[in-house]
Amino acid sequence: MFNMVVFGPPGCGKGTQAAKIVEKYGFLHVSTGDIIRRQISKGTAMGQLLEKFTARGLLVPDSIILKEIWRFALEHQYEKGIIFDGFPRNLYQAQMLDRIFNKKEMRINLVVSIDVHEDELMRRVIERGKTSGRIDDNAEVMHNRLLVYFSQTQPVIEYYRKNKRLETVHGIQPVEQVASHIDAALQKRLSI
Repeated sequence: MFNMVVFGPPGCGKGTQAAKIVEKYGFLHVSTGDIIRRQISKGTAMGQLLEKFTARGLLVPDSIILKEIWRFALEHQYEKGIIFDGFPRNLYQAQMLDRIFNKKEMRINLVVSIDVHEDELMRRVIERGKTSGRIDDNAEVMHNRLLVYFSQTQPVIEYYRKNKRLETVHGIQPVEQVASHIDAALQKRLSI
């Protein structure tokens, strides 16, 4: 099983690139948002707990998110691979993910960080907001999201760089060119 993380700030194209990887390699794509929404829609006890956080705009605690990610990974441990979209978000999550994966001799094989300048991210999200209908696609919310992203994720980037699992891709390029760079990084890791 090949596990990878597609990482980057809001508006960098993580979802677009993850979809391309899924299409080419047949990996599963999961984001913490997907997991949370799935549990809420099922009406489970966990879903009701998660809804209390999301309804107030709060981040779900690390311990709960890690438990849900682990449950998802175990349910799908015999798949070709899993793409984790935007997770882990902080250093604690990254370290704990490695720890719990090691218990089943699983690992995160590759972390792709899509790097895009802040002014371009802002432009993309505001443009997306004209048609997306998402209430968080505006300048004020985006500014706050970027502050949180950059303050929490820099240590995660350094953690994966130090562990030699990080590949940085410049996301300002055309979509197909970004996909090509990600594919080259993936091919290199698959051949190891």
